[in-house]
Amino acid sequence: MTNEIATRDEQAVATTAPQPPTTDLMQWVESARQANLVAQSLANTSFAGAYRGKPDEITAAILTGQELGLQPMTALKSIDVIQGQPALRAHAMRAIVQHQGHEIELVESDETHCVMRGRRKGSEGWQQVAWDIPRAQRLGLLGKDQWKKQPKTMLIARATGELCRLIASDALHGLPYAAEEVDGYVHGEVAPAKAPLSVAALTAPAPQSSVPAAGPEYAVTRDAPATDGAWDNDAAEGSTNWPETTQPGGAAA
Repeated sequence: MTNEIATRDEQAVATTAPQPPTTDLMQWVESARQANLVAQSLANTSFAGAYRGKPDEITAAILTGQELGLQPMTALKSIDVIQGQPALRAHAMRAIVQHQGHEIELVESDETHCVMRGRRKGSEGWQQVAWDIPRAQRLGLLGKDQWKKQPKTMLIARATGELCRLIASDALHGLPYAAEEVDGYVHGEVAPAKAPLSVAALTAPAPQSSVPAAGPEYAVTRDAPATDGAWDNDAAEGSTNWPETTQPGGAAA
């Protein structure tokens, strides 16, 4: 009986003893541990996309998305690592800003220009951003593949990035540039450099084949950063298909 009473007393003391406070860092470490468990499960699936086989990268993407208010799977589809830096895709950047109550409207958009406007939550004044072909030409963008094929889409992406930085930079948590603005962006990945051919390969006769040759491949160029505050780079839209529909309160594209 004495031992039983002593055991109950020890349990009572352990229960009532003050516990060390849980710090924000401790909570973040636990979140990182949980995110890594999820990453290990996703790393070898097709859903990982460009992060396939990279559980540590997936963990970082999930944690970054968590700070932005994105669910894990959404973070994998919305955050790309380009030239060693994480960047949000333009549609995700706009969604984050709108989710926090800020307003963004697509006013006008065609193959030659794009006008967007936005205002911060609780503000009465609108901020307007315009991108057009002459501006892109001054920055040396028009020679790039995606600007030749999708000028309308690239103008919208540029305007989105600039406007989101202007009205709600705090919502982006250190990811101020849209992936479409960053050089080397090809379907969410940096295009790998091709290995140089050997002398034998250069001098060997071309193989004869009855199969038609594949279409031309497009090389990605890298230019120097712009001086207008944003990287003077373009990006392939990749699998992202920008919805060219009316924004809340705005005009149709």
